[in-house]
Amino acid sequence: MKTYVIGDIHGGLKALQQLIQKVTLRPTDHLIFLGDYVDGWSDAAATIDYLINLAKQYTCIFIKGNHDIWCQEWLEGTANNELWLAHGGSATVTSYAALSDKERTAHLAFFRSMLPYYIDSEQRLFIHAGFTSMHGVHKETFTKNFHFDRTLWETALAAHQIHEIDDYYPERLRHYKEIYIGHTPTTRYKQSTPMRATNVWNIDTGAAFKGRLSMLDIENKSFWQSDPVYQLYPTETGRNKSPYKLIKTKKS
Repeated sequence: MKTYVIGDIHGGLKALQQLIQKVTLRPTDHLIFLGDYVDGWSDAAATIDYLINLAKQYTCIFIKGNHDIWCQEWLEGTANNELWLAHGGSATVTSYAALSDKERTAHLAFFRSMLPYYIDSEQRLFIHAGFTSMHGVHKETFTKNFHFDRTLWETALAAHQIHEIDDYYPERLRHYKEIYIGHTPTTRYKQSTPMRATNVWNIDTGAAFKGRLSMLDIENKSFWQSDPVYQLYPTETGRNKSPYKLIKTKKS
């Protein structure tokens, strides 16, 4: 059995399909997705369909990202979030236009079933963004941090030169053998591949912008990447430019 972790997709289904074709998956393999399945490229709804079907073939774990929260709220009819629409949500809204009420209901159930984080048997943490409690995720007071926090990654970068046994090593990094995150594109640091800082691995390689989608084998740290996603959607802008308007949806 192998376990693969996949970064933020942002509606780039073509990139995800490229990755799945590059890796010879076996029925016993596990796939852990770090969230942000929608918002950016035009295949948001089709990406959710693909993931629902993929979970019928393999053991899949779906972590919830901040964009998934916004999309879920929109599908529930509980919010019209202009910030969401400005950051890729408008493409998601368009992608849902042709779906039936039954299909939307199935997608909403999928969003509601996503996990805030996952810890495996070897004390490896998989989370979209981060947490702030020095006692670990179980003691996190502000659970929105699971989906929005960037300080975990910033802390890991700052602590990268500190030895683990040093008294100054951040306490919240000691609880887990490894931590896998998305949310903050490595392309912000002029890196096009997954990055490691101390025991934290960042798998978001900027698929929503000018980067690629990445999949990493958590045991040997080999990884695969799609083509730059914007090249797979040559007539679109992704999250590089997001004109938008406020669109309502029916409650489900």
